[in-house]
Amino acid sequence: MTTETMDSQVQEVLDKLRPFLLRDGGDVELVDIEDGVVKVRLMGACGSCPSSTITLKAGIERALLEEVPGVTELEQVF
Repeated sequence: MTTETMDSQVQEVLDKLRPFLLRDGGDVELVDIEDGVVKVRLMGACGSCPSSTITLKAGIERALLEEVPGVTELEQVF
């Protein structure tokens, strides 16, 4: 899979999840994808939310692992 294809698939998954984050006053931004590791930045209320780790791992990472071949991990960038 090309980097461009993975990039667009990851963006598609983030776009599906974005309304839930926006509802709580937050957002997510794709920063980089390197060797299957997706790096994102949580913004707005999500950046300082105590539940952000759960949002990342249980929500966003799970969706990416299920829907985008080649993704191995999600990492938060500050």
